[in-house]
Amino acid sequence: MRLDLHVHSTASDGSWSPEAVVRGAAEGGLDVLALTDHDTSAGFGAAASASRELNVQVIPAVEVSSSHARRSVHVLGYFIDPEAPALIAHSGRAVNRREERMREILDLLLEQGVNVSFAAVEEQAGPDRVMLGRPHLAKALVKAGYVSSVTEAFNTLIGDNGPGFVPTQLLSPMDAVDLVLVSGGVPIWAHPPTDLIDTLLPDLLEAGLRGLEVYRPRHWQAHIPRYEEICRSAGLVMSGGSDWHNPDQGTSLGDFYVSGEEVQDLLTLGGI
Repeated sequence: MRLDLHVHSTASDGSWSPEAVVRGAAEGGLDVLALTDHDTSAGFGAAASASRELNVQVIPAVEVSSSHARRSVHVLGYFIDPEAPALIAHSGRAVNRREERMREILDLLLEQGVNVSFAAVEEQAGPDRVMLGRPHLAKALVKAGYVSSVTEAFNTLIGDNGPGFVPTQLLSPMDAVDLVLVSGGVPIWAHPPTDLIDTLLPDLLEAGLRGLEVYRPRHWQAHIPRYEEICRSAGLVMSGGSDWHNPDQGTSLGDFYVSGEEVQDLLTLGGI
């Protein structure tokens, strides 16, 4: 069984519609896909409909944004109820806050001599988007000629250490865990930063965190043994995924996958 448990669509900051994501997963040989759009489950219905024709199981999921000491901390929620009232309410707040945040980022960039309009970011997001995110701004920066690639945009301007960084400031990490729990899901810490895991993990465990995203592509490989040991010691389940947003990253869906054996404890929690 091949699984990718961290994928985005146009419902947040991915480039492909939910249906196209499922189609790409099928073409890439994936058996199970988790659609983990930022702060919304709006794409799940369309993905689930496509999955019935393409023989790819789609797990209802979400990636909840939170902030800690001006750092982004993301909590994946697997096997959620996509219509959970708490999640729907959070999504509404997130739409407004992300648009407000984008304007704040654009103001900071203007102070750096980088002039990109809100309308230009919306154009890159496209008509199907629910959430506005930094990848949309990165594409606008590329189009305007300020950077040569999305990666350069994050590395030099809008990444967490860049002059244009503004925290999402929606929830605390502990509140993000709670949101997943009240939405019926299994909360997993997404791509946990190596310099935060020792200090923040105890609070997240107390809040009800159930696991860590252990398996990720290429650059993450050196961290896997440490995170596997943390999970074994703390009784946490393991997850893994590509964090795929678009083919411009140079990879296709299915290039990275985890096996059923690697994430079996998580699948068991979801009844798979």
